[in-house]
Amino acid sequence: MQGLAAAQSPLRGKWMALFVLLLCQVGAMAVWFSSTAVTARIQATLPLNSGEVSWLTSSVQLGFVLGTLLSAALSLADRWEPRRLFALSALIAAGATMALAFLEPVSWIVYGLRFITGMCMAGVYPVGMRLAATWARGDLGLLVGLLVGALALGSASPHVVAGLIDIEWRSIYVIASVGALLAAVGISGFQVGPGLQRATAIDVRRMLQAFSNPAIRLANFGYLGHMWELYAMWAWLGAFLAASFSAGGHAEPVQSAALLTFVAIASGAPGAWLGGWIADRIGRTALTSAAMLVSGSCALAMGWLGAAPFWLIALVAILWGASAIADSAQFSATVTELSSPESVGTLLTIQTCAGFSLTLVSIHLVPWVVDLAGWGIAFGVLSIGPFLGCLAMLRLRGRPEALQIAHGKR
Repeated sequence: MQGLAAAQSPLRGKWMALFVLLLCQVGAMAVWFSSTAVTARIQATLPLNSGEVSWLTSSVQLGFVLGTLLSAALSLADRWEPRRLFALSALIAAGATMALAFLEPVSWIVYGLRFITGMCMAGVYPVGMRLAATWARGDLGLLVGLLVGALALGSASPHVVAGLIDIEWRSIYVIASVGALLAAVGISGFQVGPGLQRATAIDVRRMLQAFSNPAIRLANFGYLGHMWELYAMWAWLGAFLAASFSAGGHAEPVQSAALLTFVAIASGAPGAWLGGWIADRIGRTALTSAAMLVSGSCALAMGWLGAAPFWLIALVAILWGASAIADSAQFSATVTELSSPESVGTLLTIQTCAGFSLTLVSIHLVPWVVDLAGWGIAFGVLSIGPFLGCLAMLRLRGRPEALQIAHGKR
C-alpha cells in the first residue's frame, strides 16, 4: 500500500500543479483581449475608426513581439526562475490594464499601456508553456494543449463579461486587471516539475536554431501559417458578427455578438485539449495538418454567411474557433521535442515572437480588405495562412526528424 501511495503521489502533485498553472494562465490572459471586448461598448457613445480599433489590439501584439525578442536575446525563459518571471509580468500587466479604466478610451497613452501589457505577456504565455513542459512524460501534446486552452479561455473571458453583464467599458478593464493580479499571486503555488533544466549563460546561437535547423524551421513555418489566421480572427470575428446581426435585425445585436464571440473563442479550449490528446497518439504533423485544413475552410466560408440563419453562423464560428487553436499547442510541442533541453525556453519564445509579428500584418489587413472588398474576401485572405501552414507540416512529416515527434507515431 505504501508503494502504491508513493507512486500516486507524484501523479497527484503533477495534476494539482497543472491545475494551479491553468487558473493562473486564464487570469493573466484576461488582459490580452480586454480592449477588443470593450470596443463595441465604447463605440456606442464614441465613434472609433478601424485604425483606432486595430491599434487597440495590435499595440498589444507589437509589445509582445518586442518582449519576446528581449526575452529570447537574454535567454530569460531558460535562465530566470520561471514562476518569478511569470508573477512579475502578470503584476505589471495588471497595473497597466487597471490604468486604462481611468483614461479616455483611445489615445497614444492607451496604446502605450497596451504595448506594455503585450511585453508582459511575453513573460506569461511562453513561460507558462515552459512550466507545463516540466511535467511532461509522454503527454507533452496534452499538457501544452491544456495551457493553450487556458489561453483561449482567458482571451475570451472579457467577451462573456461584455455579453452577460450590462456594465460600463471601464469596468471590463478593472475585472481583467484583477484576474491578472490574482494570477501573479497564485503562480507561487505552482510546483515545478522534475523536467526543468536551466541555462547558465546567454547564448545567442540558441536563437539561430529556430530557422537554421530544417525540422524546427518547418515547424515554425507551420506556426506562422496558423498565426496569420488566429489572432486576426479573434480580433475581428466580434465586429463581423455585430455587423451581421445588426443588418439582420437581431434583438440586442451587440450582446448577441459578444456572447457568440466568447463561445467561438472559448471553444478553442476543448479544441486545444482534444487536439493535444489526439496528437500524442497520431502524431503532431497529422493533427496540425488536419486542423489547419478545417480552420482554413471555415475562414473561407464565414465571411459569406452574413445573411445566413443564426444557427449556421454559430456553427461555423464555433467550429472555426475550435479548429483554429486545436493545432496551436502542437507547434510548441514539436519545437520542444526537436530542441535541446537547455534551449527550449528560448526557441519557444522565438517561435511565438515570429508568429505574433505576423499577426500585426493580418490584424491591420482585415479592415482594409473589408472596406475594399467585403468580409468574404477578407476572411478568405486569412485562409491562405493555414493552407500554407498545412503544406509545411506535411513536408516535416516526410523528414526523418518527424520520428522524434510523439514517440515516432507519424
